[in-house]
Amino acid sequence: MTLQIGNHTLENRLFVAPMAGVTDRPFRMLCRSLGAGYAVSEMVTSRKDLWNSLKTSRRANHDGEPGPIAVQIAGTDAAMMAEAAVYNIERGAQIIDINMGCPAKKVCNKWAGSALMRDEPLALEIVSAVVDAAQPHGVPVTLKMRTGWSMEHRNAVKLARDFESAGVQMLTVHGRTREQGYKGQAEYDTIAAVKAAVRVPVVANGDVRSPEKACEVLAATGADAVMIGRAAQGRPWIFREIAHFLDTGTHRAPPLVAEVRRLLLDHLVEHYALYGDYSGVRTARKHIGWYVRALPGGEEFRSRMNAIEDCEAQLRAVGEYFDGLADQMDRIPQHQAAEELSGEEEAACAAD
Repeated sequence: MTLQIGNHTLENRLFVAPMAGVTDRPFRMLCRSLGAGYAVSEMVTSRKDLWNSLKTSRRANHDGEPGPIAVQIAGTDAAMMAEAAVYNIERGAQIIDINMGCPAKKVCNKWAGSALMRDEPLALEIVSAVVDAAQPHGVPVTLKMRTGWSMEHRNAVKLARDFESAGVQMLTVHGRTREQGYKGQAEYDTIAAVKAAVRVPVVANGDVRSPEKACEVLAATGADAVMIGRAAQGRPWIFREIAHFLDTGTHRAPPLVAEVRRLLLDHLVEHYALYGDYSGVRTARKHIGWYVRALPGGEEFRSRMNAIEDCEAQLRAVGEYFDGLADQMDRIPQHQAAEELSGEEEAACAAD
């Protein structure tokens, strides 16, 4: 089943979430190669003084990436958000996504991200400005939000109608409030209510960690797609697992250890190329840790690996670990669970 956003036809209804510090170009391309039909970049600030920073330039890097290129922008000033939209469009963005879903304190304390849901007039002003700025370029605008600020103030349905009227062409809803962060269980009744209230595509997000859960959420919400974040960390093949289950009702065999070894090593090489040796070897540690956390000897290996400060040594250590694992088993254990993130800062805007 395909999905349309403006003039762009997406390959399927399985999306990679924008996660700060995670969903960079190498990770997006890896997930796309393993069955994701669409990937949104990690959040880019609307502050003009930061556009030329190394962090922003890395986040805006789409070299060789398959389209459509979707860039998420965040901010609190309508004019600045409109300018940020045009800036990113001029640098290759084919879809602009507005962040009203991030619950991280460092974002919400500045009244950006999901904090905007508390100020409905400002939220609508920002959306209208971004849509007006993107329209002359033929670039559709999408938006990601939560169910509301708190349990007492779940205003996603009202805002969804307003955003649709302002020209937003797709809405993603995370089934938690800002106050919940990533705690507790996601609820899907509000997402279903949003879907019933608008005509544009609606994407369901939150706690999708297995093929069965994806099927359940799609059925419960009537959503057009599901967005997956934390469950793809260290398990990027989850997209093809879900696709196979939705198509056949059966489970695809988990990947061979040898395949995961190749996927991770190739990912690390691309990661180093983007971040350079010094930052690359350090920022790669979280990815390696996610891959091995539930595997035999994974915790011990992660402790050793975190002391390595050389890219070649890191690659060699990872290769040797998976060589040893291949002597114990042919395939990665089925349904390797995605553990909860321990801190908000590690992936400030993780989607689920």
